Formats: sequence, structure tokens, C-alpha cells
Amino acid sequence: MHNAIRIFVGCDPNDCDLEQMMVLEYSARKHASRPVEITWMRLSRDPASPWYCDPARKRGWRTEKWSTPFSAFRWAVPAAAGFQGRALYMDADMLVLCDLAEIWDLPMQGDAIVAGRRDGDGWRSCVALWDCARARAHLPSLEALRAKQHANREMKHYFADRPQLVQHLDARYNSIDGDGLARDDIRILHYSDMGTQFSHRYALPRLRAEGRHHWFDGVVVTHARGDLTELFDRYYREAIDAGYSLDAYRNAAPFGDVVKASQKDYTGNRPRAERRSWLQRLWAGALRG
Repeated sequence: MHNAIRIFVGCDPNDCDLEQMMVLEYSARKHASRPVEITWMRLSRDPASPWYCDPARKRGWRTEKWSTPFSAFRWAVPAAAGFQGRALYMDADMLVLCDLAEIWDLPMQGDAIVAGRRDGDGWRSCVALWDCARARAHLPSLEALRAKQHANREMKHYFADRPQLVQHLDARYNSIDGDGLARDDIRILHYSDMGTQFSHRYALPRLRAEGRHHWFDGVVVTHARGDLTELFDRYYREAIDAGYSLDAYRNAAPFGDVVKASQKDYTGNRPRAERRSWLQRLWAGALRG
């Protein structure tokens, strides 16, 4: 697609993230000033797919240490883009409130090959604008990445040791659960805490009715910010009213069991006191059935 903003989105291969996918696409297109092209990255049993994984034979992506079903995919985006042009990586759990051209058109400065939000000595790779050609000299081949059991951790360390490769991206373009910002100041809302994600109230009952389970096996609790919950709900309804459908995002070939780390002890970025009240435990149990 000529002059399109190319987005690569990490998501679940078993239809757990349909609500997130729909809201992300709708919100991105709603605000975009130019065409948007989205590639959904999800584990596949097809050996010809870049996202191929065969856990039984330990071939393709090694997911055993991943916290999500797509944790290390972000490092394969330049390869998936043919090491040409630009590519924007995003996690599925995002709500776009800006024109993505604001990120897409950023000039890369100095030795930078990627733009992302700084986080202490490192950076948050969950929104990452890649210069794919320049990245080629610093990223393993797709085959090598897939074979690494600790690919995500190794690549984080690689870039932490080479800060000159990462250009700072305004934190408002990767606002982690609001970051205490006013709603109107957020450019991209990343509802990152897996236990409080707005989509759970839709996805968990849907999956239960389908006889399936969500990949997140931790405790589900209420998000601390009601205004952001309302924002997600509004965009969800808008997407449906605009003709978007969850069924459009279903995987034609669901992957099956994903071998990954458990989140049973996950507490996200919440204070200890907010981990799990009695009412929240009751609500979580009702959702999960």
C-alpha cells in the first residue's frame, strides 16, 4: 500500500485478543491521516510462516519463557518487513488517540535505528518505530531469533548496552495505564497491566461461552481508572457501530496450547494494597466460571 503506515501487532493465536485487535485497528484508522496497513503477528503451525512454532519438536519460536504468546515477535519486525522502509511495532492492548503519522514521520537522529519510550537505563519496546534497513546490522536473523529461548531478554540487554541505537519517543505515545495523565493528554493508551485490561470484561465471558480459556492465567482485577475504562468501552461500541466485527479477527487456524510462563503470581504495576480484594476475587471467579 503506497505511503501506508505499516503496523505489526503482537497478538494471541487462539482468539483471546479479538476485542483488543478490533479496538486497536478501529482507533488507529479513526485518527489516521494516511492509509494504515496492519500485520497481525500470531503463532502458527505453518513452517512457511515467520511466526512458526512447534513446541513438541522445539522448532521455530521457543516460547517457554514468554509472558505473552508474542513476547519476542517485536524483534523480528524488521525481518518481517523485508528490512526495508519503516515499521511500527505495537502490542495488541493499545488504544490509539492520535494520528500515527506523528510517530511515523519522526526523523531518526544520529545512530538510532529504533524509536521507543525511555525507561531508566532501558526502553519500552511495546511501541517501537523501526528503521528496518539500519536495524539489519544489529538484529539476529529470523532463524536465529526463533531458536533463542531467551530472545526477548537477550535483545533487551543488547539495546540497554547500546543506548545510542534508541531514540526517545514521547511517553504519551506509550502511556502505561494512563501514567497519571489526563485522558486528553494521552496519545496512545497502553493498558499494559495484564490483570486489569479493559478487554477482559468482554473476552472472558465470550471465551467461556466458547468452551475456551484466556492465555492470561493470573488474577483479574478492576482497573484503577474508571475514565479510561469508559474510554475503552466507548471505542469498543464505536467500532461495532462502524461495522467492525470480532469475527473478522478470528484466526482461521487457531494454534492450540501455547507453551509459556504462567502469570498466576502476576501483580502488574499495581501497588501491593491493590492486588486482590475479596470482591475482586469474587468478580474474577464469576468471569472465569
